[in-house]
Amino acid sequence: MPPPANTRRAPSPPDGGWGWVVVFGAFVSIGFAYAFPKGVAIFFKEIQDFFGTSYSEVAWISSIILATTYGAGPISSILVNRYGSRPVVMLGGLLCGIGMVSAAFCTSIMQLYICVGFITGLGLALNLQPSVIMIGKYFLKRRPVANGLAMAGSPVMLCTLAPLNQFLFDSFGWRGSFLVLGAILLNCCVAGALFRPIGPGTASVKTQVTEEGKGALKREDTEDAMEMSSPTNLPVKNKTEEERDRDCCEKINQYLDFSLFKHRGFLIYLIGNVLMFLGFFAPIIFLAPYAKHIGFDEYSAAFLLSILAIVDIVARPTTGIIANSKWVRPRIQYFFSFSIAFNGTCHLLCPLASSYTGLVIYSVFFGLAFGMVCAMLFETLMDLVGAARFTSAVGLVTIAECCTILLGPPIGGKLIDTFGDYKYMFIKCGVVMVLAGTFLFIMNYYNYRMLAKEEKERKAKEEDPKTVRTENECRNNWIKETTQDGPELEPLREEQGPKKEVNGIIEV
Repeated sequence: MPPPANTRRAPSPPDGGWGWVVVFGAFVSIGFAYAFPKGVAIFFKEIQDFFGTSYSEVAWISSIILATTYGAGPISSILVNRYGSRPVVMLGGLLCGIGMVSAAFCTSIMQLYICVGFITGLGLALNLQPSVIMIGKYFLKRRPVANGLAMAGSPVMLCTLAPLNQFLFDSFGWRGSFLVLGAILLNCCVAGALFRPIGPGTASVKTQVTEEGKGALKREDTEDAMEMSSPTNLPVKNKTEEERDRDCCEKINQYLDFSLFKHRGFLIYLIGNVLMFLGFFAPIIFLAPYAKHIGFDEYSAAFLLSILAIVDIVARPTTGIIANSKWVRPRIQYFFSFSIAFNGTCHLLCPLASSYTGLVIYSVFFGLAFGMVCAMLFETLMDLVGAARFTSAVGLVTIAECCTILLGPPIGGKLIDTFGDYKYMFIKCGVVMVLAGTFLFIMNYYNYRMLAKEEKERKAKEEDPKTVRTENECRNNWIKETTQDGPELEPLREEQGPKKEVNGIIEV
């Protein structure tokens, strides 16, 4: 049936205005979501000594935070589709505060896994996805720049948290530091309050669709009751059960679009990113402990993270501006692939840096490569699937990535425990990321070729009138031949059944 006359379309992205306030809120939320799991690594050496654990056991704290942040992506997407971004982010900030305050009273490493890993990680998940989704709703033409500015929140927070955590530890110990960090994370609630819905159009359309759906269900229930009361329509019950099952599947697909697994570009992105995250976070988590291990003091080790973060601050918006240029944006997937391979190359060269100057140079290049990848991480996904399917895409991607995110740092810690040297961890991460970048580059080249070929074939069919004329001539010749058949084919036409006319169309 035709849509009602008063149905209004959702407003287009304003590309400015209040959107820049939303970018600031996303700057804070994304900053905490990405920087906190790395900044908390400052306490690892002391927590390891306090509980008497190994490198791999204490590395599980950051792994669980990151895996929960990514693995809870579908939950975050469903909540955003149901309630909107603003309340979801505010709930996430509240969970972050509760998790860190609870962690200050933990008496075992397992309790830290639960409080810091799962509770705080879930809160960070409710901050990350809604922030990225809101940017996609407010920006279209300037979206790469907006994403780059919002992603710059991670290095800014990391640059602040690294020395702040060291100062808090020296002043209050790790338990007092966790109490202060819990209070700081409550600022995510303030950031979420800035996520004003983009306009009444979306809500009105959604309300109208919901009312139409309810009215349709009522009509179907009435018709089902009338049909079931009739003795000639007994099989209707089975039909309605099938329809209810189909409605249930459609409702699930409304929140998470599983048809994305048929999307070629999405699958390429998913496989490459799952492989990349096996070596993405471990180097930054173990950078400060590595500096302490080779004999540098705590503040010098924390300063390496600050250097990395300062370079990252410049790299993210700069990458966003470059990615938004007319030369790069049409082939942004190549730029993303190069950034991943460049990141891995930095890790492969890290074992050559034995002095503090060498570690500073490594931190500079690592910050540049890390910022390039993070600035395009979600922009490339949105480029592939579009803004309409991005909410479901980011939820499905994050839950697939959480497995390698969970395993990456503990595998690195296991290599350190086994060989007593950090270089094998950096080599492992470098090899994995170079392979991921190479895979994405080759497969994106194939994807671009296939898209160009499909577009060329589509335009050829639309513009070439000979194809349409040939098809019409074949159809007319077939009809003419069937009408001129002799009496020997009459029994065959009779076996095919009588002809019926439905809505002016003759069916056989």
